[in-house]
Amino acid sequence: MASSKREKIKLKSSKSSHYYYSIKNKTNTPDRISIRKYDPTIREHVEYKETK
Repeated sequence: MASSKREKIKLKSSKSSHYYYSIKNKTNTPDRISIRKYDPTIREHVEYKETK
């Protein structure tokens, strides 16, 4: 059985305890990613970093 090139990741907000769940391609982006997304708990855009 072939292993999948995509894996599920958890993105955690840098200013609150809010999480987003997403999928990324391991071969294209082997490093941890960081994305600016909307945080509904504090109502502003903040940086989300990939966690395990």
